[in-house]
Amino acid sequence: MPTANYGAQGEPGFELEVDPDLIVVRARRGRGVPWRVGSVRTPLSGVLDDAALVEAYPEVGVEVYRLPPGSPSVEERKVRLNAAPEVRFAGRVLVDPGTEEPVLYTENIFLKFVDTATPEDCRTVLREAGLQLRQEVVYAANAYFAAAPEGTGQEVFAIANALLERDDVEYSHPELIRRRSRKTIFAEQWHLKPTVIGGVAIDAHANIEAAHLITRGAGVVVAVIDDGVDIDHPEFSGKVVAPRDATLRTDDPRPKDFFGTGPDGGDNHGTACAGVACANGILGASGVAPEARLMPIRLASGLGSQAEAHAFQWAADNGADVISCSWGPVDGDWFRPGDPVHNQVVPMPASTRLAVEYATTKGRAGKGCVILFAAGNGNESVDNDGYASSPMVVAVAACNDTGKRSVYSDFGKAVWCAFPSNDIGHPPFGHPDPRTPGIWTVDRRGADGYNPGSTDAGDLAGNFTNNFGGTSSATPGAAGIAALILSVNPDLTRQQVKDLLKASCDKIDPQGAAYGDDGHSDRYGFGRLNGLTAVRAARGARL
Repeated sequence: MPTANYGAQGEPGFELEVDPDLIVVRARRGRGVPWRVGSVRTPLSGVLDDAALVEAYPEVGVEVYRLPPGSPSVEERKVRLNAAPEVRFAGRVLVDPGTEEPVLYTENIFLKFVDTATPEDCRTVLREAGLQLRQEVVYAANAYFAAAPEGTGQEVFAIANALLERDDVEYSHPELIRRRSRKTIFAEQWHLKPTVIGGVAIDAHANIEAAHLITRGAGVVVAVIDDGVDIDHPEFSGKVVAPRDATLRTDDPRPKDFFGTGPDGGDNHGTACAGVACANGILGASGVAPEARLMPIRLASGLGSQAEAHAFQWAADNGADVISCSWGPVDGDWFRPGDPVHNQVVPMPASTRLAVEYATTKGRAGKGCVILFAAGNGNESVDNDGYASSPMVVAVAACNDTGKRSVYSDFGKAVWCAFPSNDIGHPPFGHPDPRTPGIWTVDRRGADGYNPGSTDAGDLAGNFTNNFGGTSSATPGAAGIAALILSVNPDLTRQQVKDLLKASCDKIDPQGAAYGDDGHSDRYGFGRLNGLTAVRAARGARL
């Protein structure tokens, strides 16, 4: 089985295996192989007519299909596919043995040489290994993305591992792509202040309205790395800086809608996340830090991609103070305790880890960007998630409109804090129905977003949604509080902001939280964030 290693020499790697029923197809151009032209089938359409599409990466024209039992094999089908001019590559698919989740490789390798190596020596090693330099990484010394010859296939694992055995190589791993999971499930903004919704008094907020008497986040830039953001929405008017599409390498972060529009299809997630963090509050929804600037960074590439690392570098190099990430490895089903995905361990690749390290050490003129990650919506241990459990970031859990844990929210030692979000009733767990639909925030304008234009889902114009949630919503809320902190004390370091967040938490749910002697709960971290407490503490913080 192929083995990859995201760590240094001597650290344990992880094995992948071939799934006999999966086939990957990459188009030579466009978003996918043209099985039809309009309503007319192409000659290739019959090759995979009986197969089920299980994953797609339209930004690079890649699709993964599962073949039905007893049907022609991958080997039989790939011969015909590889002979077609429309197909760049067709072949077998590697999977995680524990979860059977597809893991795609690209024939690209990330390498970091030791800091004492010379650029000439590095390039010589690449050349002798038969690799072509693709990109010199600027966020780490002597780091490169290099490409093996097309057709190398799984031999790319052996090349990367052989390079890792060298004394002058610190990290070496293939670029591996997994499915990236979004962490989703005025008067209505109960997460910001006490309010009444549907005749029911809701008092489970993060004390943001009171914090706004001191600051509304002016002078701070919040980067939201997510899918597309509707930057033409009035709630983002006048606040967008350094927009970026990290996947397409353009300056247009607007939704691209590869899978259509509407509640289940479009690039809707990023707009809602940005709204929770820093919407202006001029039309119908305020963010936690409404006067902060917004740096929207669209990331549609898979987990572990080069684009992922580029997104963090872009944020740090272009003035982001806070970086909000409502995504990560795929979650298990929160309502299925036996789901094997609950036990899946997904490390952060060295290519991304070094980019995060760059942002947290070089960003903000050396004070470090504050990076927040969604803990996850799998009702499982966040400690298995190499992204949210990184000590360089803040992992955010979700609590509900009664001040208790949202049923889906991940738990564990890495949880740092909680922020209000939606919830779901689940009788098998004895978990009651929530009292609110979820979080009221910005939606893509018109019928393209979560709300197609219904007061049941938000407003009649379709500019706002009332049911955003998950740790996806909790994370930009916490990022907004980090922005409020930096607005009153911009000289704080990343670690000082993280410590202030810890000190600014309310100890909710004292009966169920199981706070330890250190004040930490696996469910809520150090508690639910309190915006007013945070900005007051930041004003008096000693540097």
